[in-house]
Amino acid sequence: MQFSELGLSPKVLGAVEKAGFATPTPIQAGAIPPALARKDVLGLAQTGSGKTAAFVLPMLSLLETGRARARIPRTLILEPTRELAAQVQEAFERIGQQHRLTVALLIGGVSFDDQAAKIDRGADVVIATPGRLLDHFERGKLLLTGVEMLVIDEADRMLDMGFIPDIERICKLLPFTRQTLFFSATMPPEIQRITNQFLHAPVRVEVSPPSSTAATIEQKLVKAPSDAKAKREALRQLLRSQTNVKNAIVFANRKTTVALLEVSLKRHGFNAAALHGDMDQSARLRTLASFRAGEVTYLIASDVAARGLDIPEVSHVFNFDVPIHAEDYVHRVGRTGRAGREGHAFMLATHAEAKYVKAIEQLIRKSIPLDGSAAPVEDVHADGSDAPREEKSRRRRGGKSRGDRPQAESAPPREESSREEQPREAKRRDEKPREEKRDDRPREARPRHEPQQQRRKEPRDRRHSPSGDVPDSDGFHAGNMPAFLSRPVRNASN
Repeated sequence: MQFSELGLSPKVLGAVEKAGFATPTPIQAGAIPPALARKDVLGLAQTGSGKTAAFVLPMLSLLETGRARARIPRTLILEPTRELAAQVQEAFERIGQQHRLTVALLIGGVSFDDQAAKIDRGADVVIATPGRLLDHFERGKLLLTGVEMLVIDEADRMLDMGFIPDIERICKLLPFTRQTLFFSATMPPEIQRITNQFLHAPVRVEVSPPSSTAATIEQKLVKAPSDAKAKREALRQLLRSQTNVKNAIVFANRKTTVALLEVSLKRHGFNAAALHGDMDQSARLRTLASFRAGEVTYLIASDVAARGLDIPEVSHVFNFDVPIHAEDYVHRVGRTGRAGREGHAFMLATHAEAKYVKAIEQLIRKSIPLDGSAAPVEDVHADGSDAPREEKSRRRRGGKSRGDRPQAESAPPREESSREEQPREAKRRDEKPREEKRDDRPREARPRHEPQQQRRKEPRDRRHSPSGDVPDSDGFHAGNMPAFLSRPVRNASN
């Protein structure tokens, strides 16, 4: 099938030919005709199958008539990440050069006022992340009552990032008669519920089983040690063993791991750069531009870069951590082997991550073979340890096992110990036993509690007065009697 058979306008066909597109991919051939017919579309396809062009091309054809109004966009495209939104904007600029459409990009990390000024002039297409779109709407800078077409891209990623409540709110703000194009690589139950709620009699386009990987990708599993330092060494050995790496993406689960891997690989001479969510937008775009231009060989990324990034010639993908969610593996591996190209994907797994590997194999419905070419740094055994069972020993306080300590420290020679004990025994014989004081009084005459040792200083009220008398109770006595009380009392008769 050719693009000319899909019903696209002559202007769009000229742009497609100029862009170098030869034949449509299965998702494009299945989604473009119903989209041009103003029908809702539910597209399920592997990542890297050309879903972006599947909604950009019909949207360009439909926007050739009409014009934009201030603050009221005609079409809306929702993306989960800033990189995906910027990538879709680049596709509009590349393919829609002859259409002269106004495209507004609403993402975080960019000046809010500049985005609002572009919306005020009128935007034919708004490409946005859900959070920034709602910010503009709540400030009164944007009206959604004139949206004719809604595109929700990477819907399963929206679910993972917690955007589903925002998507539901946005859909309720749009006209009921809008057209909706819904694309996803996987179909969890929550996504199925959203499609049933907001799509009206959609045309389902499923070009491959959901949650499947491309057949052109060679997938390998590599055993890795549990120790973090040894695991980084295993990654470096794996990178050195691959001689045909043009450029590669190394995925990790945490941002801290991404930063640590960047420092480690650079220290050992690898041309590497990091990409994660804590970087500002300008730094992320510079890093992606350097990777696309071939200035960076190894891009170390978190899952923020795992979805939808269109870098066509990524030859290898290395999973330093096994993804906790099995669906993330499909999107990570989908960065290589795009558009029918050959790709290679490796996944380092410790024994503790075996359950995640099993979940991935169940999702993609195939077993990932073990890579025999990688040099094993440490064996992973069935009992969960990284050392053979015979060498396992109980750890003592201080982190050293008994087998790791020198013989001289653990058990001194028997002769030396006997010599040391002889003077001690002689000293014990010389010492006389203490004589215990015996009380010859009868048991009845003994006090129940022995008086404590007399204190050095007696209480104030127990000190002897100059006259020698001691009071029996608290109060005045001859030793502390005030003068006015010691005066004689006069009789009233005198």
